[in-house]
Amino acid sequence: MKRRIYIQMTAIAAIASLATMLLVAFVCYELFCGQILDDLRTDAYLLKEADNLENIFKSDEIVSGRLLRVTWVDGRGAVIFENYADAAGMNNHSGRPEIVQALEEGEGEAVRRSHTVQKNSFYYAVRLEDGSVVRVAKEADSIWSVFAGIFPAMLAILASLLILCMVIARFLIKSLLAPIERIAQNAEDPVEEEAYEELVPFVATIRKQHEDILRNAGIRQEFTANVSHELKTPLTVISGYSELIENGMASGKDIVRFAGEIHRNSNRLLTLIDDVIRLSELDTSEREEEFGMVDLGEIAETCVNMLQVHAEKHGVDLRFEGEGCFVYSEKRMMEELVYNLCDNAIRYNREGGKVRVAVRSEKGRAILCVEDTGIGIGKEHQERIFERFYRVDKSRSKSTGGTGLGLAIVKHIVAKNRAVLALESEQGKGTRITVTFGV
Repeated sequence: MKRRIYIQMTAIAAIASLATMLLVAFVCYELFCGQILDDLRTDAYLLKEADNLENIFKSDEIVSGRLLRVTWVDGRGAVIFENYADAAGMNNHSGRPEIVQALEEGEGEAVRRSHTVQKNSFYYAVRLEDGSVVRVAKEADSIWSVFAGIFPAMLAILASLLILCMVIARFLIKSLLAPIERIAQNAEDPVEEEAYEELVPFVATIRKQHEDILRNAGIRQEFTANVSHELKTPLTVISGYSELIENGMASGKDIVRFAGEIHRNSNRLLTLIDDVIRLSELDTSEREEEFGMVDLGEIAETCVNMLQVHAEKHGVDLRFEGEGCFVYSEKRMMEELVYNLCDNAIRYNREGGKVRVAVRSEKGRAILCVEDTGIGIGKEHQERIFERFYRVDKSRSKSTGGTGLGLAIVKHIVAKNRAVLALESEQGKGTRITVTFGV
């Protein structure tokens, strides 16, 4: 990056220097041309105001002088006097622009460029009292001839400026990038630089990203440890019971009981693996969900009917209340959302408790509400209840067969659908979770 910035700054400086020098040269040449015309005008008016013009033209200074060309023509353009050539052999000057202008307006000027000799001829003419016109002229190098003469000097100046710009550019780049390099070298603990305030949001972004990376790394590490622990528990049970059966250390009744434990823990293991895989799918941004209009009320009612046996097993009264209400989402996501909320409400309820699942439309927004009369969640746990494997009562969670990932899946689905989740709970009285779509 340094090299690219250095080359760009040097190129800009070189172009700017060259453009400035050319512009100054053009401006100076125009001023030079203007000065020549002003001088010629002064000379022309001095000749006009002279008392005896014929005697002046006959003087040696005018006739033999070559610094100033003087031409005198009558009112019809015939040359009366010319100090550069024989007047008798010269063509009529009535068509010359400066002569025509002088005859009409009293004075006239013109500049004629010769591309062959690279010279510019400057003319200034004034009309005299008798109607004749006196014209003075002077030759000067064209701008290209001037450039050719001063080109070596311009090249030397440009080279000097370029070297100076390169040195300054190197210093400026080093000064500008120094704070950024210090931040890069201390990426793990970035410190706000006071070099210029534009770095403040840059540093804040780096700090936030760094904190996010550390937090995500911690979450992954904790998640890996939790998954390992959760997998190890049922596998240990399965391994232990199967080893007892294999070694013939179980009687007929024990074999049935051990087989039941193996089956229960196998199901728990499969459920846990399915939840982990689903979380990984929800985490990735590469998967494209097939969103469409789905009936949340119908999905919730179907889910409630499906979980009736599960609710009766736990001694919980599960009911659906609501109406058809469409949301723009994926059907599988909505099924998982309702299932996990209902399953959680059943598992952490009391025998004889109630779970009410309601779907309604309010101000054009679909609202899903799952309310139970279960054990509730203490305020100290409510902020973390949607974290992976976080359990309020670990012993009860394992006894009910929960994986600790249901509410984490709910949180991901709510985020994917850009919905809003609200939790209201009081320990010992129950919990109400409300999800609002279309916010």
